Amino acid sequence: MSDSIAHFLPAQSGHFLFESGHHGDRWLELDSLWTRPDLLEPAVAALARRLARHRPDAVCGPQTGGARLARLIAAQLRLRCFATERSPTAPTGDPGRTQLYPASYSLPFADHAAVADLRIAVVDDVINAGSATRATLAELSARGARPVALGALLVLNEHAARLAAERDLPLEALDRMQSHLWEPAACPLCAQGAPLTQPA
Repeated sequence: MSDSIAHFLPAQSGHFLFESGHHGDRWLELDSLWTRPDLLEPAVAALARRLARHRPDAVCGPQTGGARLARLIAAQLRLRCFATERSPTAPTGDPGRTQLYPASYSLPFADHAAVADLRIAVVDDVINAGSATRATLAELSARGARPVALGALLVLNEHAARLAAERDLPLEALDRMQSHLWEPAACPLCAQGAPLTQPA
């Protein structure tokens, strides 16, 4: 691809709390990616070609961006498509200041039996801490599916590569960008007393 995915994503600087409980200093406006068909269409085609090498039977992504991407890739490859949905299990209050908490994603009940024994490529639009991707992999494995690859339009940090290595899966990423991500206890912004920022 001639254009960087990251270049087209508006970013905000601040002190942000992510779904995993990690803190970071950069927030990307992911929804804007879906308003750029000139960028998205060739990117989806390129990622679909890479994932096809792993011979998946289906594609799955976490809601919302991953599920959108999964539908587009599945259509390109003429495969089945599934999506996991976030379960409301995160603690209340402001736990991200002191601890990490795992995301929980589940398949709709009707899809539990449908994924069994399928080779599935797991995709997300952007992987940062990887909590949604990790939870989707766990759910698919629990339902008897066989994840065969991870895919993303954009990967931040080293978490996606670490997750792929843990699961012995190939990682197909079209673009990479480095950003800061900290566990709450090691967050320098917390140490400076900076309040958490709400994305605009």
